[in-house]
Amino acid sequence: MTSSPTRRRTAEVTAVRRIGDSAPHSAFTDLVRYAGSWFCAFREARTHLSDDGVIRVLTSTDGRAWTSATIIAQAGTDLRDPRFVARPDGRLQLLAAAATGATAKTFETVTWLSADGHTWGAAIPVAEPGVWVWRAAWHDDLMYGVGYATRDPRFARLYRSTDGVDLQPWVPTLFEGGYPNESGLVFDPDGTARCLLRRDGDDATAQLGRAAPPYREWSWTDLGVQVGGPTLLRLPDGRLLAGVRLLDGEVRTAVCAVDPDRGELTELVALPSGGDTSYPGLVWHDDLLWVSYYSSHEGRTCVYLAEVRLAERAAVG
Repeated sequence: MTSSPTRRRTAEVTAVRRIGDSAPHSAFTDLVRYAGSWFCAFREARTHLSDDGVIRVLTSTDGRAWTSATIIAQAGTDLRDPRFVARPDGRLQLLAAAATGATAKTFETVTWLSADGHTWGAAIPVAEPGVWVWRAAWHDDLMYGVGYATRDPRFARLYRSTDGVDLQPWVPTLFEGGYPNESGLVFDPDGTARCLLRRDGDDATAQLGRAAPPYREWSWTDLGVQVGGPTLLRLPDGRLLAGVRLLDGEVRTAVCAVDPDRGELTELVALPSGGDTSYPGLVWHDDLLWVSYYSSHEGRTCVYLAEVRLAERAAVG
């Protein structure tokens, strides 16, 4: 049984802008600062589940005025859920799922590389067919990615790579039970890895995982709440934040504090959102939390960018 996260008024939405609305359905976002500019990636399509998805990448110098950097498309393929990966070699990387098939869809994870955020190379298949690598992060010159099986038997798997392209299974069964799928992944300064894992089965509560190097052995804490589209961000002062869809009553996209010691998710602020919503990207810049997300609360499903001011650490600790 799921419950509601604790709520505290320790954050304020200071601005919200609609930045992506040129398609009937714009959704599944991610956000990054790269080479002194903003980049926001998301899927454009007819509907949430239509087979015509392409990836739009927007760019901005100030986070206010946005222009299109590129559109990535593959004929006969639905490209879904783009995720940025900042690489140690200075290039920018995108991960996404390529879905094909009319009724029984098959999924393959693909990646693209760019030296400027505008021009992207050819799509490169990575990992294993049928396992969707949803998010990845670099630590100590290695990239780790969490993928999940798109068909039975359902499981989450941890991959490792030296180049960000050749992803090899590192923990073949990271988690199983309750249909584990989307995830957020961060590393503490001491090297501890933390994973926020969505589940959608009979046991739909989110899990928070922890592992020390070399990340072979993981311990998990049940957070007791159901989330969608999770992402994690560690602030410079050490606070751990999550961007998620919350499903306790009114559906909304929210920014939450994560207490890994207590195993608690605390809602700090709900963004203007509702209906078909979530999949936020989080970036800390100029003492503000910048959040990309999508929502249908104004009718058509569009992409938004919010600026969130957080209380000082002492007020939320």
